[in-house]
Amino acid sequence: MPESTTTREGLTAAAVVLATTPAARLSCADGTLLDRVNDQLLMLPVRDVHVVPQGGGLGADLRGVAKIARISTGTLVLLPADLVAHTEALAVLVEHPSRNTGALVSADATVGPLRPPVRVENGRVVAAGSSYHLVPEANATFRGVLQVGEAALGTLADIADELAELADTGRLGPVTPIEAIDLLLVGLVRSGVSVRAAQLGPLHADRVAAQSAADLAVTRLSDVDEVRVRLETAVKVDDGFFATFFVSSWSPHLVRLAARLKLTPNAVTGISVGLAVLAAVWFSEGTRGAQILGAALVLLSFVLDCVDGQLARYTRTFSRLGAWVDAMADRLKEYIVYVGLAIGYSAGHDAANGGPEGIWRLAVAAMILQMLRHMVDFSYKGAVTDARRVGATWARPPRSLLESEDVRRSAVPRRGVLGLAQRLERETVARWIKKMIVLPIGERMALIAITAAFFNAKVTFTALLAWGGLALLYQLVGRIARSTS
Repeated sequence: MPESTTTREGLTAAAVVLATTPAARLSCADGTLLDRVNDQLLMLPVRDVHVVPQGGGLGADLRGVAKIARISTGTLVLLPADLVAHTEALAVLVEHPSRNTGALVSADATVGPLRPPVRVENGRVVAAGSSYHLVPEANATFRGVLQVGEAALGTLADIADELAELADTGRLGPVTPIEAIDLLLVGLVRSGVSVRAAQLGPLHADRVAAQSAADLAVTRLSDVDEVRVRLETAVKVDDGFFATFFVSSWSPHLVRLAARLKLTPNAVTGISVGLAVLAAVWFSEGTRGAQILGAALVLLSFVLDCVDGQLARYTRTFSRLGAWVDAMADRLKEYIVYVGLAIGYSAGHDAANGGPEGIWRLAVAAMILQMLRHMVDFSYKGAVTDARRVGATWARPPRSLLESEDVRRSAVPRRGVLGLAQRLERETVARWIKKMIVLPIGERMALIAITAAFFNAKVTFTALLAWGGLALLYQLVGRIARSTS
């Protein structure tokens, strides 16, 4: 049973603090390490904080976790009281919008008694270890903080009870209460629960066993600017080439400014839409000066399109409405610009100089092509989601999440289109080329701006149709290959 429970109304997450080692009572500037962890949780959207006291033994600790998991709603965060971490490191898990199951991991693979090994693939923890469980090819370490999504709470409770039985009967070897959370992570991964790997990055999160280690760990926290790290991590790590190198390299400055002005992400989205409308108005003029000004506004609109998402991640003001509005705004802005370009071309060219013949057919064709591409993409994702619900084999998560290490290592490497794609993914240049081939929105906006500023709408639509057609073919081949593999 918990030693104490702190409750705050209106929040959905709960936390279990395992104060099961003497290190939880080590001192720091704000009291004990346990006090420090409690204070940090009060800064996060955590409703209930349950403290499991020292002295019950591993089996009792695990049964306490199981009992709390069975009565909890929302997400449940598990962490040890001997943890010295940046508050921002805890927020990487607790304030993530998905509220799913995840583990705080570090790419530093230096394994120690309080740093069990894990292997991370494609943003997921696919193998986890303890003093009893080995992890071949480990490439990261678990830092003691585990969040379990509401859908997996029943699985967590069952795993905790099973581990408690194994611990009480000595079938887990010489494990101690220090490893309670490590064992639960192992159990979740081996049960097939998808565990997101929340990367620690430059932040610190270390468990300590002695006062000297605690003092050193607390001192190290001041070496990192949490605000700056939060700003940098607000940038998407898997964005397109143009967005990554030409926008996100400087857009965090706008994010900081927007936060100071107390702008909401939806407000930034609205400004972005307004700039796209102005761009379309200037494009409709049809003159070279108007084309250049419209191109500049298109690029600025796209910059703000990046900023609204970065601001949402920086301020962690996520909402379903905001995500939907952002997605709809992207389509709206692009099609409004198409209309402006077509009107401007029609107005600025007479029959003797090429005329407006066919420009509206090109504009509509470009619009239909983009709609087809989005339909292929979204319908495939929807099909995968539906197939997973009924347990279809082709839609299962990656093999390493569900099968044993021996099965995974003995699996035959993929051949054909998927095998080639996997090999190309390992090469940096090839990976960026793959990202550009699919013509993401950043590349589309850059293509529109450049061709409109230096050429005309006819060139813009022709380029969009050519590149977009190649992107559609690439998408179709990839979707078919994945669906039949």
